[in-house]
Amino acid sequence: MEKEDLVSLQRNVQKLRVEGKYEETIEACFQLLEAGLTANDPKSILAAHINNAASFYCIGAIEEAFHSIDAYLDYCLDNGDEDDRLNGCNVLFLLHEYNKDYQKAKETLERAIELGEKLGHYNIVSNAYSNYSMILAIELDFENALTMAEKGLAMAKLHEPMTPILEFRVKLNVANALIGLEKLEDAEQLVTEMVNDPLLESFIREKTQVHDLYGRFLMHKKMYPEALQAYDIAKELAESYNDRNLLKGILEKRCKLCELMGDVERGYKAQQALIDLLSDLNQHEVAMTAVKLGVKHRITSIERRANTDYLTGLYNRCYMETTADKWLAEAAHTGESIVCIAFDLDNLKILNDTYGHIFGDEIIKRIGQTCARQIRSGDLMGRFGGDEFAIILRDLSLDEAHDKAEHLLEAVRLIKVEKDGIYISLTASVGIADNANGKIQTFTELFHQADLALYQAKEGGKNRICMMS
Repeated sequence: MEKEDLVSLQRNVQKLRVEGKYEETIEACFQLLEAGLTANDPKSILAAHINNAASFYCIGAIEEAFHSIDAYLDYCLDNGDEDDRLNGCNVLFLLHEYNKDYQKAKETLERAIELGEKLGHYNIVSNAYSNYSMILAIELDFENALTMAEKGLAMAKLHEPMTPILEFRVKLNVANALIGLEKLEDAEQLVTEMVNDPLLESFIREKTQVHDLYGRFLMHKKMYPEALQAYDIAKELAESYNDRNLLKGILEKRCKLCELMGDVERGYKAQQALIDLLSDLNQHEVAMTAVKLGVKHRITSIERRANTDYLTGLYNRCYMETTADKWLAEAAHTGESIVCIAFDLDNLKILNDTYGHIFGDEIIKRIGQTCARQIRSGDLMGRFGGDEFAIILRDLSLDEAHDKAEHLLEAVRLIKVEKDGIYISLTASVGIADNANGKIQTFTELFHQADLALYQAKEGGKNRICMMS
């Protein structure tokens, strides 16, 4: 896939998420992830994971959101730059906030602020300060919540191009802190200005939030009928775009307000609306179970295709290298023996020239399937292109690996392939090397040693085993 096509997929994913089309975003993310893995394009892979994380979070599929966050952070370690790590802080914040681990949430936001200021991404810094203010308000530390919100507002003003909605979002936290501090006169001026801001016609979620906040302000003023009216508006807005989480909080406040007012009839209706929503949330969770099963299937399917060779179904070099590197790193500390067996078919070129490459591919598949049955379930076997294969064995000595290689060669010799009434016998050559008591710590070096031994086996007449000690 061309670079322009990948960029187009990334833009489509971003556009769908901004528009709030989360289920469509998830589907587009799978397309982007598959394309990114095929093209080995880190930016596409990271974009797919991070947009999946945010979209799953928004539709309430928390387990899948965290799976995507974990995948993003893990891949980012080796393939991401500072911008990617900054985005990683943002998604990690979601995890800590959901778990109500506010200390870790604040630590994550502090890293985002430091890195964001270094990179000059003032919109992200502003958002981090805003989230910090929200956490402090939850902890009832309204004084520091106000300080953080004011810093967020200053950062929003530094962002270019000027983005009014960015400042508006921070002002929500400024007003919330002022209400918590009982600075109601200052809060009233700010909230009234925000409620009447024409900007809200284009941003329905923020419009819902400001009416919710206005209701809270009016409750503090003990203006209960007016507060209920503000919550009614917020309720209708949240219902219009199906924001269940925000709606739940609004309905709970309406119930409390009706109780304070002693309005039994309205209280009953408010309670019924909350019960209906909770029932709907339960039904939504049941429906999400089917989505989750589909998601897990898609993720597993994509990962399997990314890790396997298309012809034989064995692991490909990328997966072999990544996994073997981990094993070798561990073995350097534990002293475990790791052995690589490299082997390939003898005289494949003659068979291809005589019977064609399709016939040659069938033989490669047959060899791969036959040899895969000879190894233990915990060992690795992969194809490296052409007719060359590699097997990584754990906790075996060179002598034990030699015995295993003898079984492999015998299994290959027993294969009889029929072509045009003729039965063709097959042989293979094998090279073996180990990790030299932990001195060899990368797959590339280990495979190179086994490959040298394989070359010796070829030079020595083929159909034999050579070991590199």
